[in-house]
Amino acid sequence: MLAIIWHSRTGAARALAEAAFAGADGRAVLLGADEANAADLLAASGYLFACPENLGTMSGAMKEFFDRNYYPLLGQVAGRPYATINTAGSDGHGAQAQLDRIVTGWRLRRVAEPIIVNLAAQTPEAILAPKVVPESALQGAAELGAALAEGLATGVF
Repeated sequence: MLAIIWHSRTGAARALAEAAFAGADGRAVLLGADEANAADLLAASGYLFACPENLGTMSGAMKEFFDRNYYPLLGQVAGRPYATINTAGSDGHGAQAQLDRIVTGWRLRRVAEPIIVNLAAQTPEAILAPKVVPESALQGAAELGAALAEGLATGVF
């Protein structure tokens, strides 16, 4: 089973996580970062993490998810596959790098290239506004969810 853990402040990361969940076609669980716990992650065979980049790093709620679950899972999930989706207003690579550093401690194995969706929000109004994610990005997230779920189901990962 694939665990899709997400946090979203303005809706973009949530929409992408939901698209990935739909693509997984019943072979995933969708968990908000504020509710996901170590037991959820232990029960999963692989992970998809989706969050926005805020001020050059992953969102605080996603960081809190990792802070809360890091030590309870240390040494227990090594080798499991993961992938990521990040949304950003200008770059997205800061959040991506931070997330990759954290899961390196868990010894997770990246199995897909990161998806970074740049929504080009540069003014305070645009940054805080609810986001509309391009259909092509939603399709990419759905395809990633399907590929991860299929890879887990068939033992590819």
